[in-house]
Amino acid sequence: MDLNADLGEGFGVYAFGEDESLLGVITSANIACGFHAGDPQVMDRTVKMAKEYGVFIGAHPGYPDREGFGRRHIPYSCQEIANQMIYQMGALSAFAVRHGTTLHHVKLHGALYNVAAVNEDMAKCVTDAIAAYDPRLVLYAPSGSRLASVAKTEGLTVWQEFFADRSYEWDGSLTPRNIEGSVMDDVDAVVERVLFAISKGQVTTRTGEVISLHFDTICIHGDHPGAATLAKHLREAFEKSGIMK
Repeated sequence: MDLNADLGEGFGVYAFGEDESLLGVITSANIACGFHAGDPQVMDRTVKMAKEYGVFIGAHPGYPDREGFGRRHIPYSCQEIANQMIYQMGALSAFAVRHGTTLHHVKLHGALYNVAAVNEDMAKCVTDAIAAYDPRLVLYAPSGSRLASVAKTEGLTVWQEFFADRSYEWDGSLTPRNIEGSVMDDVDAVVERVLFAISKGQVTTRTGEVISLHFDTICIHGDHPGAATLAKHLREAFEKSGIMK
């Protein structure tokens, strides 16, 4: 089971997240590409550390929206989205080349991720951009999403994703962040929930329904307080259960 986190989301004098602590635990790093967060220095440093820790390196592109941290939907055209995607993947790939490695995957950020998950036209824009840039890249996508199905149709490899520390709605979408309880911070409860999801392929939603989810990778949000502690507890539970070595 893969364990991923969003990293490299500081910029300039602003440090953000617990990147190095997370890199000692996770198996995949989704690194911001300078649009919603990150800058050349942060990208370079994060790629270098990820390689040193033997972690998969992935591009984490989002809308060019630092002020909103990429969480606001901006109605760009399909061509604009495709070009922004290619720009960001190319930028991170250049740092990977510098450090003697390559990109493994792409995971969209924020509003871009959420829109592509449910909107087939946006999903097609995104998957076309990835296929044009490098069709060997794995796409991390929400479990059961339009993005996952469109990507598979286009021949991309897809790893469907489960969010360890986010609440789910009845339709399999994430609970909006403006709703209380959307982000879960009880480490023991999160670990128990994730182990149940792995063993049963199910999760209990915010409103009590039990829904089925298929997934290949589990996300921890690197920007959440205590993310490294949660990652450590999850990794220990996985190793104890034989899910990871």
